[in-house]
Amino acid sequence: MTQSKRMVRGAALLLAAAAVLPGCTSIRESRGYIVDPTLTSLVQPKIDNQQSVEGTLGRPTFVSQFGTPTWYYVSSITGQRPFNRPRIRDHSVLAVTFDANGRVSEVTRSGVDKVVYLDPNGDKTPVLGRERSFLEDLFGNIGQVGGAGVGGAPGGGPNGQ
Repeated sequence: MTQSKRMVRGAALLLAAAAVLPGCTSIRESRGYIVDPTLTSLVQPKIDNQQSVEGTLGRPTFVSQFGTPTWYYVSSITGQRPFNRPRIRDHSVLAVTFDANGRVSEVTRSGVDKVVYLDPNGDKTPVLGRERSFLEDLFGNIGQVGGAGVGGAPGGGPNGQ
């Protein structure tokens, strides 16, 4: 009888583990432009123009505001485990540069090697100036309010009244 109880417990533990394990898998998410290698290879310099690029690839993720006209198609694939921040698995940027006549002059591709990771400086923003203690913050304005007024004018108000 104890052998059958052990088998039932083992099966229950196996079922519980099978139910919990899918919660530990990574969630995959595509962000931005969904890259189709066939379509991106169709864009040819000195042949295509802005209309044909938009017809082939669709609207760009963003367009350059200064300098030579460039359309950027940005794509990211992230993975996120439960209770963690998303991590970039794959990242690509397709940059289509146009000449003055609106024809494609250059098509460049870059990947995750060009991504810059920023590390914020803790919880505080560094500022110039002196550090004040808690007591200086608390009592620093005593005697300042209602003093000589703005610009040393007699009276307490902004109009000297």
